[in-house]
Amino acid sequence: MEAFDAVRGFFEEAADRLGLEPSLRDALTMPSREIQVQIRVPLDDGSLGVYPAWRVQHNAARGPHKGGLRFHPSVSLDEIRCFAALMTWKCALVDIPFGGGKGGVQVEPKLLSAAECERLSRGFIRAIGPVIGPMVDIPAPDVNTSAREMGWMYDEYSRAHGDSPAVITGKPISLGGSLGREAATGRGAVLCLDRIAHARGWTREKIRLVVEGYGNAGSWFSILASQLGYKVVAVSDSKGAIHNPEGLDPRAVLEHKRATASVVDFKYADPIDAHDLIATEAEVLVPAALEESIRGDNADRVAANYIVEVANYPTTPDGDEALTARGVSVIPDILGSAGGVVVSYLEWAQNMQHEAWPEDKVNDRLKRHMAVATDAVLGRADASGITQREAAYEIAVERVAEAERAPGLL
Repeated sequence: MEAFDAVRGFFEEAADRLGLEPSLRDALTMPSREIQVQIRVPLDDGSLGVYPAWRVQHNAARGPHKGGLRFHPSVSLDEIRCFAALMTWKCALVDIPFGGGKGGVQVEPKLLSAAECERLSRGFIRAIGPVIGPMVDIPAPDVNTSAREMGWMYDEYSRAHGDSPAVITGKPISLGGSLGREAATGRGAVLCLDRIAHARGWTREKIRLVVEGYGNAGSWFSILASQLGYKVVAVSDSKGAIHNPEGLDPRAVLEHKRATASVVDFKYADPIDAHDLIATEAEVLVPAALEESIRGDNADRVAANYIVEVANYPTTPDGDEALTARGVSVIPDILGSAGGVVVSYLEWAQNMQHEAWPEDKVNDRLKRHMAVATDAVLGRADASGITQREAAYEIAVERVAEAERAPGLL
């Protein structure tokens, strides 16, 4: 099943339960606009690199489109459609005034020099510049992009349109970025987990965590969860996985990864096969890598009884069914990974108001959004006897449908 079809299936199931009228289903099913462009990049050796790229704008009923830009060899229109739709539901669930968007370039950025990556970044933003803007569509970093790329893109857009810091989020602090943005996705997931732990009466020190993916979100999640008393017992990256049943020091693991480019060979842990990570004994599994890591063919190996999705679309529909049948609870990506877009919204708000907030204010606002959304999902799931994914989609779809109806066009 294609990724976009899978996410559309989650929407359609929620629409069925809510009794959504046909006109609204049509309005919410497909993206409102899709842009495909070709990015031509002069390479350092004198040749020309040509890369396909996309920006998909899914829905703007609740506000401007919002969503990241990724550089990855697997980027495709279907993938970008999927993530744009997820952003619509994610923004609605955490109640920020944005709709969904997503963009990406089909490229292996590891093969580019810094100068080539800058030319690619500037070329991409020039190509999509006519269809974005602070009140239209606000990109942000995603896989293989960071504050560096956002800074280049902000500068390039401003050259053509005048200084526009609110056109893009995840920028360097010196260019109007927000304090707290780097840790936001991981922090939001920890806040979500901790809210669940409080609601369920869990003791933090008795909760073991397994984290798949030790990039920005996974490493920050591990560090912040460990600070609260949770025990991180295994982590992985694209090169392998490590395990220590007594608990890892997430900061030391991150320092090791920065020095060696992988978590592999960390001296205070044993190596394990990355495919065996999901079978590691723990209470909570945290997929924080790429999409489709939990599927129908491996869901039966998941040892945890709770999953907090930090990656986008890490669980396929058949994987989700298998987990539900086994009684494994899943906090869906539209909640578990929402911290990043919440703080992106807060950065945009600061830019629009020409303000710079202290980090504690940003983190307090993030905590408030995550707490309200988590409580709403748990409350609806418990009251209706449905899964937390089903509850999250119901809440999100209700809110977007209400915004679509409000102008009286449907």
